[in-house]
Amino acid sequence: MVTTDAATWPFAPAARSVPEPPHGGGLAVSATAATRLDAAERQLVVFAREINQLYRSERRRAAELERATNQLGESHLGAVRALTAAVEAWDPLTHQHLERTQRYGTLLVGVVDAELAADPRLPYGFLLHDVGKLGIPASILDKPGPLDSREWQVMHTHPLLGTRIVAGMPFLGPAVDVIRCHHERWDGHGYPHGLRGAEIPLAARIFAICDAFDAITSDRPYRRALPVGHAFDEVRAGAGTQFDPEVVAAFSSIEASMRDLHASLHHGSQAPAQTASG
Repeated sequence: MVTTDAATWPFAPAARSVPEPPHGGGLAVSATAATRLDAAERQLVVFAREINQLYRSERRRAAELERATNQLGESHLGAVRALTAAVEAWDPLTHQHLERTQRYGTLLVGVVDAELAADPRLPYGFLLHDVGKLGIPASILDKPGPLDSREWQVMHTHPLLGTRIVAGMPFLGPAVDVIRCHHERWDGHGYPHGLRGAEIPLAARIFAICDAFDAITSDRPYRRALPVGHAFDEVRAGAGTQFDPEVVAAFSSIEASMRDLHASLHHGSQAPAQTASG
């Protein structure tokens, strides 16, 4: 067995002798230690008091920040409600459409992308997707029938008009994508920019299906609402042309839930007729 003594082991503390205190020195050492202990205790008390004050100060700051955030959130929601009310006042037949598409969109986005669904700003885009119609003449919005080519050219400007209207509301975040791009098509034949495939923001690809679903299943001046099953068939037929195929698949996967939601939104009252601009 190999042994190592303190003299050769490099990390061993050097041996030293502790001198005995002089006669009667024990009391002096004890008094000094007690004094130092008292001083340390006083410092700990002061330190604890300062920590407590700091903690209380941070709690107050956190509470103030939370109040400010809540007030800001209420202000944002108030602005969205004001714009929604303005759209409804200009085009009264959109009220139920806005509410239904918001509900459909919230349901579908939760299946497609959990992270996107967790963004509290996204439903603002669902509610405000037609805010650009504030800039469309009432003669077009209220026309009791299909629009002609010139009128459609005017109608096709409403996504850009909507984007301009909310330009001063940066808190909307991804909601603006819905306003600007919900009429783009997967095959690039949509408007206003002719975006194709994944160039179209996901939120807009999701909402485009919900918008179409509600248009198909709601009354129009020139036709009655079509059955929900017919709407699902049309959406599936549009996969790869009008709609993102993966989002269509997700939409199909929640057909039962969508049917239930549709029934609850239409239950007890006839859906109001939609104009051709719907």
